[in-house]
Amino acid sequence: MDAFLYSAVRTPFGRFNGALAGARPDDLSARVIEALLAKAPGLDGAAVDEVIWGNANGAGEENRNVGRMAALLAGLPTSVPGTTVNRLCGSSLDAAMGGSRAIETGDADVVVVGGVESMTRAPWVLPKPAKGFPARDVTAVSTTLGWRLTNPKMPKEWTASLGECNEQLQEKHGVSRERQDEFAVRSHQLAAAAWDDGFYDDLVAPVDGLSRDEGIRADSTVDKLAGLTPAFRPDGTITAGNASPLSDGASAALLGSGAAAEHIGLQPIARIAGRGTFALDPQAFGYAPVEAANRALQRAGIGWDRVGAVELNEAFAVQSLVCVDAWLAQGLKDPSLVNTRGGAIAIGHPLGASGGRVLATLSKVLRERGERYGVAAVCIGVGQGLAVVLENLEVAG
Repeated sequence: MDAFLYSAVRTPFGRFNGALAGARPDDLSARVIEALLAKAPGLDGAAVDEVIWGNANGAGEENRNVGRMAALLAGLPTSVPGTTVNRLCGSSLDAAMGGSRAIETGDADVVVVGGVESMTRAPWVLPKPAKGFPARDVTAVSTTLGWRLTNPKMPKEWTASLGECNEQLQEKHGVSRERQDEFAVRSHQLAAAAWDDGFYDDLVAPVDGLSRDEGIRADSTVDKLAGLTPAFRPDGTITAGNASPLSDGASAALLGSGAAAEHIGLQPIARIAGRGTFALDPQAFGYAPVEAANRALQRAGIGWDRVGAVELNEAFAVQSLVCVDAWLAQGLKDPSLVNTRGGAIAIGHPLGASGGRVLATLSKVLRERGERYGVAAVCIGVGQGLAVVLENLEVAG
């Protein structure tokens, strides 16, 4: 049995401390599920077999299984189960992969998948002392991004900051600062053009007065980015301008079997044709999408020569460029096929929501360009990558 994508929607992605700062992550999740179900008004909520939700933090208002909380807050019947998965930046893509497996095995017929992150509202936490009333000061730790409360048994090279890991990646592969800045400017220009063209109008549901991704800078230039100070090394290449920003937002997708079309009231738009996971040394996480995508393509039974669109989450310009270079060497036809409607450097990267964003964008790009196959991929901290191959049903043979 095959699993199909029927529809998808997301919130606009807000800047850190921006327009969505007042929105709880469980409320963002409920809002996007409501918007998703509104696209299938004939679907009885009781027919949803499962809600599978991604979230990377889990330390604040999204605790207590935000997938279940989102389903309840969205008004789904209490009989609809909900679960939350955490694969850091890949969480919502992982949710989609798990939902598609449930459909393919016959365990489910209709699944709502997605994810959320409010990096603004991520709390500070205190380590709990072994005994009450510690004699020394205790430091609060931010849970917004990256390692925290790290196990001292972990090798230090594994627990370097995300930025330092990517500086190591650029050293290994020789990706210049200029090339990274050019890639970042392209992301802003393409994202701004996509909004101006109306591309995102039916993929994004306004929330809290925000109707467009908040971080896009249409006036960004290579000269402006060249003036930014390196963020992780005094002589480094990575800046706030060529890396994805801290963001808030949620995404959702409706998956189902072929037979589910009758009670969903929609026709499917894409088939989940292949899935891939891959892991390597934690500090090399930025390169992990390379093999994850290769595995997804192998399971789909196709090669890079048949791929007409790629949506790669732009955690950093350098890791994106390294992945694209590897795929070009393996048969991807043209680097311009990657992120044709902008990427996370411009749009934002709310960790638990980004996988759903790239999947939804890919499905629409395939239809827009009349291409049959595309790849959605993300890198994941601590050395992992995920990828999904979609088949556009409008041109499927």
